[in-house]
Amino acid sequence: MNVVIIGRTDVLYKTAEVLYKNGYNIPLIITSKEAPEYKKTAKDFEALAQKIGAKFLYAPKFTDKEIKFLKSVRVNSNKGKFIGISMNYTGIIQQEVIDIFDLGILNAHGGDLPRYRGNACQAWAILNGEEKIGLCIHKMEGGKLDSGDIIERKYYSININTKITDIYRWFERDIPFMFLNAIKKLEKDSNYILEKQDESKALRCYPLVPEDGRIDWNKSNVEILRKINAFNKPYNGAYCFYENKKLIVWDAEIYEDQEKYCAIPGQIAKICEDGSVVVITGKGKIKMKEVEWEGTLVKPTTIIKGIRKRLK
Repeated sequence: MNVVIIGRTDVLYKTAEVLYKNGYNIPLIITSKEAPEYKKTAKDFEALAQKIGAKFLYAPKFTDKEIKFLKSVRVNSNKGKFIGISMNYTGIIQQEVIDIFDLGILNAHGGDLPRYRGNACQAWAILNGEEKIGLCIHKMEGGKLDSGDIIERKYYSININTKITDIYRWFERDIPFMFLNAIKKLEKDSNYILEKQDESKALRCYPLVPEDGRIDWNKSNVEILRKINAFNKPYNGAYCFYENKKLIVWDAEIYEDQEKYCAIPGQIAKICEDGSVVVITGKGKIKMKEVEWEGTLVKPTTIIKGIRKRLK
């Protein structure tokens, strides 16, 4: 079996290593410029290609030139079926490209397909208060978004305290072996399908940008905590302003007491001995446990000293 690697991310890099160690031939690695949060760069993918004897192609999209090159690799590679795997590739993969592969191209998608198609699906699931997040390996369809037959699926249970960081650790651990299992199933039965997608249940997620991470203290403590967790590492973080400077909140939890009060949302309510700070929201209170101030991770009490202060 010949497996072509298409895309970016640290998980895709690890997947290539897992497949190679399991005896699959990797004749070609195709990548493009990495996103800021990725640890593995295009240079790392190029070095991996050299290490395992694969050809390397840096291309942000498939033009006639890249398609011709892919076809030449297909013709000149070892005997055996061809399959592609893709994650976070920057360009749209046309059906003309998919048709070059005997078994098509598989994509790993962090969403409970057909729900949560598109961008920032894990963050949206946290923001929406879902109880679980889906992870699917599915066949790609040319020019379409996260459509195609599902080959593998897993779920990860989440709650109010789940950070997107936890979900990414799950991805890193499970995706390479989900790809491996999917390839083995298709190798045994090229027509294997776990589930066809029901288009009537599709839910499209549109991108989130760093500015969306700003905390609105008029929201409830539950909504604010979800935002803190959804915009957590490896992303830029949920933030507010304190004394006209940006304050990023990395770790927080719901704070419950029996106090009756009158306060403007954003009001500091308590300075805690453990270094945390309690803040009043539009509904309930939240305890900030770790923040970033002027580029340094600190306990909130490092900068907030009393209750006659307010976050904006």
